[in-house]
Amino acid sequence: MSRRVDATAILLAAGLGTRMKSTRPKALHPIAGRPMLRHLLDSCNAVFERVVVVAGPEAGALEAVAAPHPVVVQRDRLGTAHAALQAAELFGTGDVAVLYADNPLISPDTLSRLVACRRQDGTALALLAMRPRDPARYGRLVTEPDGAGGGTVRRVVEWADATTEERAIGLCNAGVLCADADDFARWLRQVRNDNAKGEYYLTDVVAIAAAERAVVRHVEAPEEELRGINSRAELAEAEAAVQRRLRLRAMENGATLLAPDTVFLCADTVLGPDVTVHQNVVFGPGVTVGAGSEIRAFSHLEGATVGEGALVGPYARLRPGTVVEDAAHVGNFVELKATRLGRGAKANHLAYLGDAAIGPGSNIGAGTITCNYDGTSKHRTAIGTDVFVGSNATLVAPVSLGDRAFVAAGSTITDAVPADALAFGRARQDTKPGRGATLRATLRARPKREKD
Repeated sequence: MSRRVDATAILLAAGLGTRMKSTRPKALHPIAGRPMLRHLLDSCNAVFERVVVVAGPEAGALEAVAAPHPVVVQRDRLGTAHAALQAAELFGTGDVAVLYADNPLISPDTLSRLVACRRQDGTALALLAMRPRDPARYGRLVTEPDGAGGGTVRRVVEWADATTEERAIGLCNAGVLCADADDFARWLRQVRNDNAKGEYYLTDVVAIAAAERAVVRHVEAPEEELRGINSRAELAEAEAAVQRRLRLRAMENGATLLAPDTVFLCADTVLGPDVTVHQNVVFGPGVTVGAGSEIRAFSHLEGATVGEGALVGPYARLRPGTVVEDAAHVGNFVELKATRLGRGAKANHLAYLGDAAIGPGSNIGAGTITCNYDGTSKHRTAIGTDVFVGSNATLVAPVSLGDRAFVAAGSTITDAVPADALAFGRARQDTKPGRGATLRATLRARPKREKD
């Protein structure tokens, strides 16, 4: 269990993400319905007392996600060390860790181990490392034995500068550094930009610290946590990793996922005990499902609350603002938006219920719609307790149906229906005996037109 410490986390989020080919800042691309930056902020908030975000010149959207944490702007993108240095005035006292917003999956436990490493055995600088299945072009950590059964880091060698022997090293740099605030600021100011790109690299801090004979150590963590995200393909890999984690957590907490690989969750999805989720269900942000409820196949839920013992789907859609109370039923091809479906109420087939309040025990027939939009404004429909709405009813809002009211099938309702009333809102049927045969004969006698 992680515990917050008197330390500062600096999150570098100024990257454009050129390989993403997107106008959206890279740190705002979502994983499990939440921006990458938000994932990292959540982990840092669990460990660090203070968090600062470094953004690029177009910081507006990032500021909203970073709130309430301060945002520092890197006006000119001159490299990662330059970005970290922009926040030097906010380092505070104690330790400072510098992280990247495109490494969003680092756990609070790993961050706690990083800080603990920095604070023991005279370690001046601690960094995160991993042993990826494919080291590819990651920078390698060159270490030497420290006499205590471990190893100190002498330098980070970038792939382009590494020898054949150094490229064979499996221990790779994840880019996250932690040091005393004063030391970190001093080392950052010593970083030079005499390299091919003319940029100030954060990784150069390791060599600068080692040159002062400062002790530099590393903490290993799984590749799944430390993977960087620089392309759409890597974003998809991270999404898959997070989904595996979320599905496992849901099942460990008592939910049944009948086909886990086909269920997609959000970072904030809450499934109560004994919830059953069928195949191909998608949970958008802001969904809570109460104990014992069942979400059937091919349903999509977003911004919705489902009570206990409810039934949703198959092929149901719950849009933002929807509340399905205990033991209520939402059936196939039913869509609810900003609607409360009362306890034990049912809408079992082919209905659209928008901007409505439906009382307990009411039944909404197949083909029913609430006409909530007049082309300019949305209007509410209020349906009382134990109301029966027949099939193919059209409820033109604003309108209300009193408790125990009965609406005949095929009705268009434009006026309020009092409690216990029966409402018809359809044209009177007129039957002409024998006229069907006459019409059929007339139509058949007409010259046939060629089909287009």
